[in-house]
Amino acid sequence: MKDNQKSIGFKYAWNGIISVVRSERNFRIHLLVAIIAITAGLVMQLNQIEWLFIVVAIGSVLVTECVNSAIEKMLDYLNPEIHPKAKIVKDMSAGAVLLCSIMAVVIGLIVFIPKIVGI
Repeated sequence: MKDNQKSIGFKYAWNGIISVVRSERNFRIHLLVAIIAITAGLVMQLNQIEWLFIVVAIGSVLVTECVNSAIEKMLDYLNPEIHPKAKIVKDMSAGAVLLCSIMAVVIGLIVFIPKIVGI
């Protein structure tokens, strides 16, 4: 029975990932940027520590975007009309994505600029 419960949990999780990829343009943009960063990392032969920072940055942005999308969908479900307090919550969760994305860009610059410049 435990194996069945695990597979069901993974099924729901994959369904959620597929849903966010299909329905959220910003998630697809972040995914495209992640693929570009991974490709650049392969071309520039990042070391283990550099990969660690890149993977954490990519993962953080994608997870934050998923949580933001879930919050927005839940608020839209609970009250389809724009409520001032719901707008604040949505703005805050979007702000979290922005902060995480800025952090990821800074990490990318720190990792990739020395490789590009040849330092």
